[in-house]
Amino acid sequence: MSGSAKSRLRLGVNIDHVATIRNARGGDHPDPARAAEMAAAAGADGITAHLREDRRHIRDHDIERLMGDIKLPLNLEMAATEEMLAIALRHRPHAVCIVPERREEVTTEGGLDAAGQLDYLRPFVARLGDAGIRVSLFINADRRQLDAACSLGAPVVEFHTGAYAHAGDARDEALLTVEFERLATQARAGAEMGLEIHAGHGLTFDNVGAVAALPQIRELNIGHFLIGEAIFGGLTSSIQRMRALMDKARSEGARS
Repeated sequence: MSGSAKSRLRLGVNIDHVATIRNARGGDHPDPARAAEMAAAAGADGITAHLREDRRHIRDHDIERLMGDIKLPLNLEMAATEEMLAIALRHRPHAVCIVPERREEVTTEGGLDAAGQLDYLRPFVARLGDAGIRVSLFINADRRQLDAACSLGAPVVEFHTGAYAHAGDARDEALLTVEFERLATQARAGAEMGLEIHAGHGLTFDNVGAVAALPQIRELNIGHFLIGEAIFGGLTSSIQRMRALMDKARSEGARS
């Protein structure tokens, strides 16, 4: 693989909220699989979908279609439960990202406490890995959680970037600096430990550049913002603009 291919930052498009809109009225429209096809054509490198226990957006049939009809690799976000493990082992997506899940939350409100759940998570990570599925842990950028990922044998971690995004939304420059430095420091630490580093949550056109420029980060997963922007300018346009911003930041970061 060439150096440029190694450094290219991948974009995973999360299509959950296409399904959220569909489910608000019932029926089949808008179709998450069609959104996935459009994302592929617009330059996405993968599709992310979170099959929640309450099926509030993505449903089991959506996973079947994404696996059967979409050529891009599927990153299945799921809680560490026996039901979700069985679904993952049946479909064998390219990747599974284990996330925390609480029924009452609107969206994922923080990273997985892998350090506090080592014994519980170990068989899930092992069984998914044995099935040839790339396992990722959705964690806060924290050294304890990185150590836990290594202990569990998970090859990938995805940093929850919500605190960074919220600091920017609040225009709290001091906190924004702290949160960004946390991401940068732990991305370096994780890469030195041999982990592949991904990031996502709350990333927008305005804040993606700094994160995309971090050379240790290999993939960004973005959904809610892109689906929201699609209302105003179309899904293809929103994905292409995000792709261009990521590529620009990566290129400028490589030259600096």
